[in-house]
Amino acid sequence: MAVWVWAVLAAAAVAILAAIAGARLDALTDLGGLPRLPIGGDQLTSGGVVTALLALAAALAGAVLGGLAGMRFHRKVDRVDVGDVGDRT
Repeated sequence: MAVWVWAVLAAAAVAILAAIAGARLDALTDLGGLPRLPIGGDQLTSGGVVTALLALAAALAGAVLGGLAGMRFHRKVDRVDVGDVGDRT
């Protein structure tokens, strides 16, 4: 779970930096020829919040399941007797 927490903190730091520097470094307004999404700003905001929450939940579930799988693997490895490895030759 610590990896997930660090990833969320790093993403928040990048989002803050993008919000601060975004007005000065906005390439989309300079290009002007890119297509826009056919939805309003209020729909984009509520959909974005829901999507962000689902992405956070999926990332947390993946982190927990990965940690459990890694813990199971290492418990099996720790049970192996080191003397057994040399006897296989």
